[in-house]
Formats: sequence, C-alpha cells, structure tokens
Amino acid sequence: DVHMSDLLSGRVSLETFKGMVACGGFSYGDVLGAGQGWAKSVLFHAQLRDMFAAFFTRPDSFALGVCNGCQMLSALRELIPGAGHWPRFVRNRSEQFEARYSQLEILPSPALFFAGMEGSVLPIAVAHGEGRADFGNATGAAAALESGLVAARYIDGHGQIATQYPANPNGSPLGITGLTTADGRVTIMMPHPERVFRTVTHSWHPDEWGEDSPWMRMFRNARVWVS
Repeated sequence: DVHMSDLLSGRVSLETFKGMVACGGFSYGDVLGAGQGWAKSVLFHAQLRDMFAAFFTRPDSFALGVCNGCQMLSALRELIPGAGHWPRFVRNRSEQFEARYSQLEILPSPALFFAGMEGSVLPIAVAHGEGRADFGNATGAAAALESGLVAARYIDGHGQIATQYPANPNGSPLGITGLTTADGRVTIMMPHPERVFRTVTHSWHPDEWGEDSPWMRMFRNARVWVS
C-alpha cells in the first residue's frame, strides 16, 4: 500500500515493483476531477514524472487503473507506451454519480488481465461520477474499437452494445469502458472488478461458481504473467 507521499519523499520507489494498481476512491477528497489532480501530481513533478515513465517503459512491468485510477492513468497516457488511443474520462451524461450493477462484455485484446476471458459476459459494480469516455472526436471511439485495444464494453440484457441509460451508466460511446495498451501490459477500466471477485458480493450467482467469481481470473492472470 504505497501513497504518493511515499514516492515524493523517496521512502519508496517504483523500481522495486513489477506491478502497480491505481485504485478507486477519491484521492484528493470527495471532489470531481480527483483523478486528473492525481495525475498532475506526477506530470508536474520532474522526479515523479521520470519515475513513472521509467516504470511504464520497463518490459517487465504491468499496471491496472480502476475508476479514479482509470481517470488518473488515462491522464498519464503520454508516459505510457501504446496508450495514445486512450480517452479522457469526463462527467456522466446523467449529471449524477452512478452506483449500480452493470453488465460487461470482455473483448479480444492483448490485455494480460483478460487472458482467456474473451467473450465473457459478466456483472460488475459501477460507482463513478466521471466515467464517460471522451475520445475528443467523432471517430475516436470507433478507431479504438477497430484497433483491438478496447478490452471491455457495457452491454444490455439482450447482449447488444449498451448505448442507452442505465445499461450504459455514463454515456460512453459504443459502451467502451476498458482499454489496454498495444502490448497489453497496462489496462484501465471504469467499473470495479475488485468489488465482485467473490461470489458473496453478487446479488445472484449460479451455484456452481463456488467461492470465487469469474473476476478472480483477472488477478490470477496477473500472477501467471509475473511468474
């Protein structure tokens, strides 16, 4: 559990880690744009900027950004090789915080976290006020999808791309809510897989799931990749 103050003071360095997770939760208090502020504490500090850039460049490193961490890593994309197609994450079209149970489809991509999960349709927890992917132009979302680097998208109860609220809780184009880099080492996603990796946290689940939900596969994939 490493805080930004640990990195700023020199008590801890990213050199000693292979993996990093930028977690959910409002890093600078319960305010909008917290992930952007978090990213700027890296971008505007030469020592941290160099440290993060070196970490992301290492071929033996991996990273995951969830919710606020997704917004933070997306704002650091200039430091992350192969992340040039990533969007910004801005305020939900509903103009309100969305906390609900949504449904995702895992798409084929090089994301190490989703190895062997392609085609899965899974329920997941959503809790964000700024989860809408903004690609900056009308063709950016389609281009990202065509590139094969969109890792996850919202779908509705009929298995179709969710374009309408509330199946699409934030208004992201083409339902896009998870992306990865060209080599799959760094992945960002707005929903919370860490909240639903156990079956008891689901409102319903098939009896055969046992103790672990299918989301546990993400974290096991990371362990396999490191080993």
